[in-house]
This record gives sequence, structure tokens and C-alpha cells, in this order.
Amino acid sequence: MRPLILTGADAVMVDGDTIGAGPVVVDGGVISDRSTPADPEVVDVSGCVITPGLVNAHHHLLQTAFRSRQDTRFRSMQEWLAVMSTRYSTTGVEPELTAAAASVGLAESLLCGVTTVADHHLTWPRDQDPVALAGATITAARRLGARLVFVRGTARDDPETAAQSVVDIHDAHLPDATDGVSADGLVQLAVGPSGVHADGPETFAALAEVAATLGLRRRTQANEQIDVAVAAERYGRRPLELLADWGWLAEDVTVAHLCDITDAEVDVLAQSGAAATHAPGCDVPMGWGVARVAALRAVGIRVGLGTSGGGSNDAGHLLADARLAMQLSGLIGEPVSARVCLAMATEGSAAGLGRSELGHLRAGAAADLCVWDCADVFDSGVPDPVDGLLWAGPGRRPRDVMVGGRWVVRGGTLVTADSRTLAAELRALLVGDPLL
Repeated sequence: MRPLILTGADAVMVDGDTIGAGPVVVDGGVISDRSTPADPEVVDVSGCVITPGLVNAHHHLLQTAFRSRQDTRFRSMQEWLAVMSTRYSTTGVEPELTAAAASVGLAESLLCGVTTVADHHLTWPRDQDPVALAGATITAARRLGARLVFVRGTARDDPETAAQSVVDIHDAHLPDATDGVSADGLVQLAVGPSGVHADGPETFAALAEVAATLGLRRRTQANEQIDVAVAAERYGRRPLELLADWGWLAEDVTVAHLCDITDAEVDVLAQSGAAATHAPGCDVPMGWGVARVAALRAVGIRVGLGTSGGGSNDAGHLLADARLAMQLSGLIGEPVSARVCLAMATEGSAAGLGRSELGHLRAGAAADLCVWDCADVFDSGVPDPVDGLLWAGPGRRPRDVMVGGRWVVRGGTLVTADSRTLAAELRALLVGDPLL
């Protein structure tokens, strides 16, 4: 790849603490500190802000085929799960649908500035091959040029079968992986029970064992409505108490949602070294609760940001959810600034994935970045263009997006595939759905 120099930006968000205005140099797929690489291509980004590529730390890509509909909106989580389960069974989840849903979800993500997506895949029909289902999503990500963290999730699956499938997926799709990350850094494998409401200690133990053997990160969900209710009914305890007892609060673990977490639970999480993921675009409109981001960060917990899936959050627009997180923080009396929310959506999420090369633009980082056009009326009068990414221009999308030094979006258009064709392919598979 020919070296690139992006010059003329109004601001460059190097990381959550550093804002500059100098050129960004990309060489060999990484951010370089060399100011004059040999024979560079110079790209004028005047009137723009450059940020690291956004990192969606919690998605369910399959749900892109099952986006929120009237029978799932504003439901209790128990009701919502039942409706979604029926929909999966009625439609039938197999590799073709999985690939189409992942393609649309990943294309949407790239168009919205998300360069890395952690896909917590929880639906594994017994008549389908897990290796083929995982491969459908992995192949879609490689085709589109997105980074993917594929999380082999569980939801009432047989523990030993689930654990063996992790090994099989690893051997089939990441044979060259180190600690679950492919040699080119584009695909990562992790494990993740849905939560204590769906999986018991045997499943958590089996997945912890295979994760330790293969060097994989672990992820789960906690403290949403049904999680708290089932933990109390079944075990007489709170979800995080159970996770601690089951060995699932540790430095290699990230816990998503964490709605209505107590002060005592914040302290327990901090002492464990586990990371957290906030998903306001799912939890808030569904009425499932709110994570206390400021309290989590105040005790040193690494906090990332995720959208969750299309069944509870119609979009994979992480910047929009960063804006929601910022606005919501004022409502609960624990304000979080735009800069902090952007840091959560980038390096905070990457930290929870164990990916120190992602989410920032310091020298040596992977060249995953977004160019945001801030020269139009939407940003006129905004004194700080970085803060303005969240405060102004709701629903904004980037002009250009790069992953590993390669452009995947130019001028607001996906260049690795035709996005309208991807949309049509998914629609064709859903013909006959009475709700469409």
C-alpha cells in the first residue's frame, strides 16, 4: 500500500486525551510518526475532523434481520426474548441468512464509522453446523474489510458441545491465531455466555476452560431486567455475585449492560479488573435500565460502548449511541462529557477486547480512522469541532473510513461492496415474513 498523508484537518483526535491538528501519516497499514514517507499520496481533509475508527464492543449482528418491530418495542425483557425466540424459529437461522444479516450489519457499521464490531452470536439451532454459522459471519467481515470479534455465545446450549464448537471454529477459521486474533488482525475469537439468566455454572466453567486453553477473551451480559430477576429467583443472589463466584469477574472479562449497578457492585467490578460495556441505545428505549458510566470510570473501570442488536436497537450507529450516552448521563445526575463518550467508543471499547493497537491514532496503531466533514451548516458556530461530533449534527456519518490503511468508505459510499445490493439480498431472504 502506498503511504498516505492526510493533511489540513481542523482537528485530529489522537486518543481520548490528545487532540492535535497535524497531518496523519499512514504507512504499511499503521499510523507512522514519519513526517515524510517515500512517495506518499496526499489527501486533503480540510474542514474535517479525524478520529480513530469507532469500536462497537457489543452487537448481535444476526438481529439485523430481525430489527425492532411493533411487537417487540417497549416490552419487558422476558416478553422480548420470547418474541425474538419465536421469530428465529419461524424464519430459520442458517448460514445464508447469517451471512446476509452480518453483511448488512457490518456495511451499516462501516458507513457509520465503526471499523471493529464485536458480534455476540447467541443463536445456534441444533440442526446447523456451528462452524458454518460462524464462518458465514467471518467471511462477510473479510469481504467488506471490517474488523470482527466473533463471540461464540451461549443461551441454554449444552456446555460441552458449546466448548467443543469453540475449538472447531478456532481450528477452521483462525488456525494462525495468537490469543484468538488472526495474523492479519482482522478476526478475533472470544467466548460469551448470554448471562446467568440463561446459562448455569457448568456453561460458564466449560467456556472459561476453553478460553484459557486457546488464550481467548471472555464476555457476558449482566444486570438487565431478566438477569436480575432470574438470579434472585433461581439463586437468591445478584448477577455480579454469581459471576464473581463462577470466576467470571477478571481482567480478561468484559461485562455488557450493567444496568442499575449499585455502589457495592461498582467496587466489586473495579477490584476484579473486569471491563464494562455501556449499551444505551438498547437499554434506554426498551426501558431495561441505565449503566452508571461516570461511577464506573471514577474507580478505574475500563468502559466501552456498544449498540447491542437490531432487535432492541434498530441501528448499528455507535456515534449516535455515544451522543445518547452523553445526554443520558446528565439525566441521571452523573454527567459524562463528549470527549469521554468518544473515548469510550474508541479506545475504551478496544481495551475491553484486549486490542491495544485499536481505538487510537498514536504511532504504531492500526490505521483505522474516520474523516468527518464538519464544514457544512450542521457545525457552523461550533467552537470545538471534536465536542461538536456529538453535540451537533445528530445522526452524522463520516465522509471517509479506513481499516488497516485501506479505504472502505469514500465520500459516504461503501467501496468494498454495493450496500444496496446487500440490502436487497437480505430482503429477499425475508420474503414472506408477515411483519415486513
